[in-house]
Amino acid sequence: MSERTSGHSAVAELVTLHVWRTSRAALPRALARMAVDRGRLRALPGVRFGKLLGTGTGTGFGPGDTDLTRWAALTVWDSPAAAAGFDDSPVGRAWARIAHAHARVDLRPLSSRGEWSGQRPFGDPPGGRVNGPVLALTRARLRARRTATFWRAIPPVAAALRDAPGLLARFGVGEAPLGWQGTVSVWRDPTDLVAFAYRHPEHRAAIMRTATVGWYAEELFARFEVRDVVGDRTVLGWVSDGDLGTAKGERA
Repeated sequence: MSERTSGHSAVAELVTLHVWRTSRAALPRALARMAVDRGRLRALPGVRFGKLLGTGTGTGFGPGDTDLTRWAALTVWDSPAAAAGFDDSPVGRAWARIAHAHARVDLRPLSSRGEWSGQRPFGDPPGGRVNGPVLALTRARLRARRTATFWRAIPPVAAALRDAPGLLARFGVGEAPLGWQGTVSVWRDPTDLVAFAYRHPEHRAAIMRTATVGWYAEELFARFEVRDVVGDRTVLGWVSDGDLGTAKGERA
C-alpha cells in the first residue's frame, strides 16, 4: 500500500528508522540521494509510508542545529518480510555506498496523535505496557507567521532535554531546513519519557504555549517500543552505558 492511500486506522506492524553517517565530502551525493530517493522509498514493495529526513545534532533543535553528515529514513511497512528487503533495495544500496556507518531501529507503535502530510501513518495503536526503551517522535509543520516565536521558545526545552534522566539518544529531524520540524528521542523506560514530557517545567510550558500560540499547521506525536537496534549506535548519538535496559535482540 502506498503513502497516498495510507490514511487509515490500521496499526503498523513494523516501523523502521534507518540512520546513516556520511562524510562532509559526501554531502553533494547525500543531497542528490535526498532528491532522487524520496519517491523511490515510497514506491518500494510493502511500504505504507516513507520519509527521507535530514537531521540535527539535538543540541538546539533549531535552524543552526543542522547535521550535514547524518541522514535518516522513517518507513512504515506492511510486514517484517517486506522490511527485510530494504538493504538490498535500490534505496538501501544507494545510501550504503555513501555511508561509513549505519544503524537501524525497529519499532512497534504504542500511541500516535495527529497527522503527517495529511496521513495517519502509524494507525491507532492500542498502547500497552513496555519494559525497556521507547522512542518518541514529534513532527510539525510550522505556521510561517509563528516561526520566529517558535525558535525563540526552543532553547530552554533543548537544554532541559540534554540532562533529562533516562535519555539515551536525541536528534532533530526535518524534511526541509525550515518549516518542517521534528525530534527523535530514545528513553531508557516509558516512565522517564513521561516524567520529562509532562512534569519538567520547561517542557510543560512549551506544551501550554502550543495550545495558545498556535505554532503548528500540522503536528504529530508518536511513541514506539524499541524492538531492536542493529548496527552502530553511535550514529544515533546513543549514550555509552553498560546497563541500558536495551531492547530484546539488540545487536551491535
